[in-house]
Order: sequence, then C-alpha cells, then structure tokens
Amino acid sequence: MTRTRLLLLGAALVITVVIVRIVGRVDWDEVWHSLKHLEWWQAPVLAVVLLVRQVLNAWPLALYIRGVSVLRATQNDQVAILMSTVAPPPSDLALRLSMFSSWGVPVSKGLAGTIMNTLTFYVVRFGAPAVGFALLLATGGAVGLRWADLISVAVAVAIFVGVLLVVRSERLADWVGRTAAVLAGRVRKGIDPEAWAQACIRFRHDIAERFRYGFPRSLVVLSAMLAVDLALLVLCLRFVGVSAGEVAIVEIAIAYLFAYPFTLFPFQGIGVVDALILAALVEAAGVDVEAAAVAGLVVWRVFTLGGPLLLGAFSLAAWRRSAAGRSSVDSPAVGA
Repeated sequence: MTRTRLLLLGAALVITVVIVRIVGRVDWDEVWHSLKHLEWWQAPVLAVVLLVRQVLNAWPLALYIRGVSVLRATQNDQVAILMSTVAPPPSDLALRLSMFSSWGVPVSKGLAGTIMNTLTFYVVRFGAPAVGFALLLATGGAVGLRWADLISVAVAVAIFVGVLLVVRSERLADWVGRTAAVLAGRVRKGIDPEAWAQACIRFRHDIAERFRYGFPRSLVVLSAMLAVDLALLVLCLRFVGVSAGEVAIVEIAIAYLFAYPFTLFPFQGIGVVDALILAALVEAAGVDVEAAAVAGLVVWRVFTLGGPLLLGAFSLAAWRRSAAGRSSVDSPAVGA
C-alpha cells in the first residue's frame, strides 16, 4: 500500500470519528433490530440494481475504446476493482491493459481510454454536489457548511476544461501538460514538464478519434450510474424500515450527492461517506432514524463493496479461461 493510500485511510478514520461523535452514540441493538426487517427476496433485487450500476460504471470504456463491447468493458472494470483492492497499484492498470491486449486493442488506445474513463468519472464525482445545491435551492433547504462543497464543483469544472483544452489542439495539450507539471512540482520534486507535455500530446493523439463520440455519452452514462447507486441506497434504507414519511427521497439524494466526492478515499470512502450521509439523515429526520439509517448503510456497503469483488473474481476467472482457450487454438499442433 502506497504512502498516499495510508494518508487517505488515516484522514478517513479521523473524519469518520469526528462526524460520528457529532451525530452521537449508535444503539447497535436497534441497528440489529432494523436488519431483521430484511426479507429474502430483497437481496436479489439489490443484486440486480448493483449489476446495473456496475455496467453503467464501466460503459465509458466501451465508448472510448474501439473494439471493446459493453460486456468486455464491464468485465475489465470488475477485474480492475478486484485488483485495486487486493494488490498495490499499478497492478490494476497492468491487468486492464493485459485484458485489452488479449482482445486485440493496442496498449496506447487501451491506456488512453482508461485515463479518459477516469477523468470523466472525476468530473461526475466532483460535480455531484452541484446537483445537491440545485435540490437544496428547489426545496428551500439550508446550505450551511455545504458551501465548502463549491471547492469540489470547482475541481470538476477544472478537470472538464482541462480535458477540452488537451483535446482541442496539440499546442494547448503541450501547455496543459507543462502547467500541470509546474503545479505538481510545488508539492513533489522531480517533475519533468517536458515529459508531462509529451504525455498530454500522446494522450490527445490516442483519444482524439473517440472523444467527441465518447465524452458526452460517458457523462450521461456515469450520471445515470450515480442515479442507480442512489436508488440502491434508497432501497437499502427502505428495506430496513426507514420510511418515506421519516426521510424523503430528496433528503437522501441531498445527503448522498454532497457526500459522494469523498468516495475519493480508499474503499469508496467507507466510513467518511457513510458518516456524512448518516449525519445529514439525522439532521433531516431526527435521532430516532439513526439506528435504522446505520443498518441501511451497512446493507448498502455490503453490496457496493462486496458485490464488485465477487463480480471481479468471476470476471477474472472467465477471462483467464477464454485467454487460455484462444492460446490453445492459436498454438500450432504438435508434429504439424
């Protein structure tokens, strides 16, 4: 695990402890009682919604990389999630590129598509609070400390503009690379502006063919992914007894959208995101909803963290079988 991941985990722990103390002590007996509301048929429903979420999350890879279907994009994404969880980076990227190569995709195109997929996701991730602000405005809710989330929106706008500049022309790509290197050099020594500029130019060349087609569609698809993930959270809360009369969907959406940028932390921001959502729900509905909300968040995390790992293990096994099969077909027969 890299130093950065350790620092993020440490920060996540501190933030979680602070928020939980603000919310108050959780009655774990009541949490267990809420979990008993779950019915057997609800697990398959949540699994189907999760599967839709994972397909939407991976779809941009198919939009950015010619020759990669939505099925293969989903398979690739699940394997990368698994590898990023069990092995240090860049093992996930290496395996991604190996899978693309086995499907006949040039490494440069696969890498450019993966980077573009990540950048698009960052635009959506950091831009999520903008929708939260719109919902607050529509419902007359108080903004309070959420004004700080304007920083997240600004990051999303900066990434969006930066991507457009890189793709627009080689000269702008060179400028963006050098500017980013100068900024990065302020916090990390050894940054080579020339190398960063050349990397941006190569990226522009590799992604230019699919950018106009893929970028707007990817923004729509990833926005839909957020909506499905929110639906999954709402279902988890409803299934453990948090009724619409206690917490309306719009209140859950506001809590979710303002917390979503913190999925930047390891393991999708577990602890931090959950504590922020919990604090918002308790603020909206009172402390009586706290235990059931915790139970719903536990179920949500079981599916959103455990589900992709299972899908990743299945996808990795399927890819290895198919790759082995192609190798045996392509190999010349002994004695031929």
